[in-house]
Amino acid sequence: MADIPETSVIIPTWNRRDLIARAIDSVLAQTRPVDEIIVVDDGSTDGTGEYLAARYGERIACVRQANAGVSAARNRGLAMARGHYIALLDSDDEWLPEKTQRQVAFLDANPGIGLVLCDVMRMAPDGSMIDVFDRRRQIPEDGPALRWVLRDPALAPLSVLMRREVYEDVGGFDETLRTAEDLDFHLRVAARWPIGVVGEPLARALRGHDGLSALASTEDDYIRVMERAAEAAIGLVPEDDRRQALATAYVKNAESCVWRGRHREAYALARKAWAMGPDPPLRKRVLRLVPAAGRRALRSLLPRRAS
Repeated sequence: MADIPETSVIIPTWNRRDLIARAIDSVLAQTRPVDEIIVVDDGSTDGTGEYLAARYGERIACVRQANAGVSAARNRGLAMARGHYIALLDSDDEWLPEKTQRQVAFLDANPGIGLVLCDVMRMAPDGSMIDVFDRRRQIPEDGPALRWVLRDPALAPLSVLMRREVYEDVGGFDETLRTAEDLDFHLRVAARWPIGVVGEPLARALRGHDGLSALASTEDDYIRVMERAAEAAIGLVPEDDRRQALATAYVKNAESCVWRGRHREAYALARKAWAMGPDPPLRKRVLRLVPAAGRRALRSLLPRRAS
């Protein structure tokens, strides 16, 4: 029987022949070797498969499937992975050399933690750094994290290292979602497993060159995911935290709808946010979203405070 790999990484790709080598090379350059590299070619038409076979040969496992979307590609790789630990990496992103070493050491030292994240440097196409995604601002302490993930469910798949048991418990990515599938996965993990953070940047994410966040369905998928997660979180987190998380999601996506010119949808989300009893900072953001008549209507719904 073949030895079980310590760590497996899944890299879904679609028509990124010019970028994917950087991602794979960053895995091969890890100071703690990654034993199993699985690339799922999601129906590329740019010769990605042939290029990878010529460049890497048997150093990677590359499987091709008809184009089915990033969730289906990740799930295909997850089903193939044999490692004790499983990592995710998109084909336009890359790891710093010590990522695997630092995160495996963290999970080894913290057997109660199911998934560990790291900070991520977000990079512009010209190679300049936009900012650093600081995971401690999202998850302030290691352990049960659902109350915080509900307020900010951003995942950044390239930052993940998880135990195989986490995947076996919560399953893979929701293939019915065109976008927000990573948020949904993060929320499902947080509902069942403690989460940890290595508070240093160990990965680089390329931004601004393409991406699914530009799709018109983005807000709709986000709200679908958040409403489902908030319903499932009843009784698992304090009720005020749950309501404020849902209000935050409504406000954030209402603002996005305004930017896209989806004004009717923005107003509907603003009303939903108001119904959650948003805290004062969120309340100000809601009021900025609607015209004067709408503001008066919303204010009339506020409960009267005792003097």
